[in-house]
Amino acid sequence: MKRNAFLKVGSALLACSVIFGAAVPAWADSAATADQLMFKVKTGSTSAIMNGNSETIVKPYSDHGTVMVPLGLFKRTFGSEVRLENANVVKVMYGAHTVSMTIGSRTAWVDGRKITLNAAPAMVAGTLMVPLRVVAEGIGASIAPESSGTLVVSLTPMDDAMDDEDVGIDADLGKTKIGNSFYGWTMNYPSGLILGGGEQDESIISFNDSEDKYYFEVHASNQDVKLGADELLAMLVEDSKDAGEIVVDRESFPQAKVPYARIIAKDGDGTFWESRMYYNNDRLYEIYFADLKATNYKDLKKYAGLLNSFNTSYNPSDKSVKDLSTVKNGMRSEYNDDYGISLNVPAGWSVDNSNMYYESKGGSYLSLNVSSSPKGSTLEQWSDELKTWLKESFVPDSYQIVGTSPIEVSGEQGLVNEVRYNYGDGWVTEFEVMLLHNGYRYYGEYAVPDTQKQDLSKFKDLMKSIDIDFKVVSDNFGNMEEDAFLISRGKTTTKVSKAFQYQINIPQYWTANQDKFEKSPVEYQFVGGRFRITADKSTSLDAAVNQLKSYYADAAKFQKNFKLEKTENITFAGEPAVSITLHQVKDGIPYSAQQILLQKNDIVYTISTSLNDANATDSQKAALDQTLKSFAWTPSK
Repeated sequence: MKRNAFLKVGSALLACSVIFGAAVPAWADSAATADQLMFKVKTGSTSAIMNGNSETIVKPYSDHGTVMVPLGLFKRTFGSEVRLENANVVKVMYGAHTVSMTIGSRTAWVDGRKITLNAAPAMVAGTLMVPLRVVAEGIGASIAPESSGTLVVSLTPMDDAMDDEDVGIDADLGKTKIGNSFYGWTMNYPSGLILGGGEQDESIISFNDSEDKYYFEVHASNQDVKLGADELLAMLVEDSKDAGEIVVDRESFPQAKVPYARIIAKDGDGTFWESRMYYNNDRLYEIYFADLKATNYKDLKKYAGLLNSFNTSYNPSDKSVKDLSTVKNGMRSEYNDDYGISLNVPAGWSVDNSNMYYESKGGSYLSLNVSSSPKGSTLEQWSDELKTWLKESFVPDSYQIVGTSPIEVSGEQGLVNEVRYNYGDGWVTEFEVMLLHNGYRYYGEYAVPDTQKQDLSKFKDLMKSIDIDFKVVSDNFGNMEEDAFLISRGKTTTKVSKAFQYQINIPQYWTANQDKFEKSPVEYQFVGGRFRITADKSTSLDAAVNQLKSYYADAAKFQKNFKLEKTENITFAGEPAVSITLHQVKDGIPYSAQQILLQKNDIVYTISTSLNDANATDSQKAALDQTLKSFAWTPSK
């Protein structure tokens, strides 16, 4: 069941709910004035005034000249939204403002702008302490000191402030519902809500309440095949049983406006869960709700109103809905702290911020990279290097160089190469964006398959959205590694395996998938090709060869695009060996492969190579040939 992957996250949120507020009443008190929300704090004091009420808090303190206060002050006083992401990233949101911080890090983001903190957010007595001024001013509040040393933090509410009818609902300034405009769902705003973690693409969002009464998740995923209520019920029951739960109640609702199914199950810890599935608008919606106080499945009835309020639609004109989506104009803001790069990515794309890789479901992708620039290197030289790499990696019929043009990214002048290539399964247009700044190369690669030509129009908007704080890299990095695909193909590194008594020269431009030479296998990849060595002590050469021959004989019978070209006896590294070569088309890509099998000291070695037809250039074939010739035995232990 999907929710099982999030149980640890949910439990952590519940255990640490004091992070977001001390043990005090809910924040839903009357405002200090009709048009001001306000709290007063003083370093060293456990007393705070929030909208006219005296509360006990973890005492603020000063760190490197920065006043640190409990994060919960901002939610309980102003009704700002607090999110926890990836266990240690905390976001405070109010209106159009967002402040993002990482526990233990001095890097923060205010409305997409990167700043450096004098003091990092830190856990103190189970409460998250954050820099007062950064958060307050970041969400639009003002700070004024009093003569006694007390700091007064005030905020003017937004125009859609709370109506009388909303009093008593723990909502964000009058919002009585929550939802996600991108995935298209809404539901009533749960009382005492704390927004927890989930997926970066918002497909999963988790919540719990401030009093540890419940925990729940909402999932949304694309589902092309229509599912009826009974099918949904069968899926819920099967998932629950697979998780080792006891299903105590089940029901399907085929006549509902949006057909759905629900079950109540008891997990191994004795917690009762109500799980629901809905199918609508080519999406599967799932709710997983845990009543943490229930002793009988009937206890969940008190939450029926909340769960029944779930709606598989979103009305953007409904001002009572708090939109949990960060998607604006079809784009989602992303950033990488290490390199000081922020950008907007199309909603629905997969996101890997740590590696700065973003990909659409159709195969278009944007990849960003930062590396050291060789001394004296120019943009023009770099552009030529990329073109040379393309020529050395693809045969003439499989690539095109369209041209080079100037481009501006984040206020910096650069160049962009437009090229096209085809591995055999279709042409791809690629824009190679190059920036040079202060001794570092900033490289962007935007690739679009011909089957997704509509994504070509996104290139300019993506480049305009990129904002780079160039100071971050120069402050945090010295000499960085070179781009692997620009390393000379003649450079090699000698690798030695003591366990298997061989050595081999590996081209430095190859990328290691597994490179622990004291273990088996080792594997490298390069453009359009792979190289692999296995060492097996549990078989014989004859058995290994016969097994491969049998496998390939079957493949030749049943695979249309498979051809076993030849099997021959050769000498390899001074030992008798068997070489098997073949040609195959897999996933639309034609390639040639060779396997060399030999035995020495009761170890059977299999050396496998493959190279796409589109990438079988003289340079690539020479690198493979030289690597095979470099294989040699080392002295026995």
